[in-house]
Amino acid sequence: MAELTSPLTGKILEINVKVGDVVTEDDELFIIEAMKMENPITGPAGTIKEIKVNVGDNVQKNDVLAIIE
Repeated sequence: MAELTSPLTGKILEINVKVGDVVTEDDELFIIEAMKMENPITGPAGTIKEIKVNVGDNVQKNDVLAIIE
């Protein structure tokens, strides 16, 4: 199991996955807005086991966004 963490501080604009989705390494899982820029967040290949954030949440660098198995 892997924890997908935020690489930057910002606000969750989009969540493009749901629990149970199978994702590949290049899939855009989240969009985080930081300093008026939209930053796509990718993660490792696997199955989404848990999503730890909601749209509109403010996150800090290294906050856990999701658990991927």
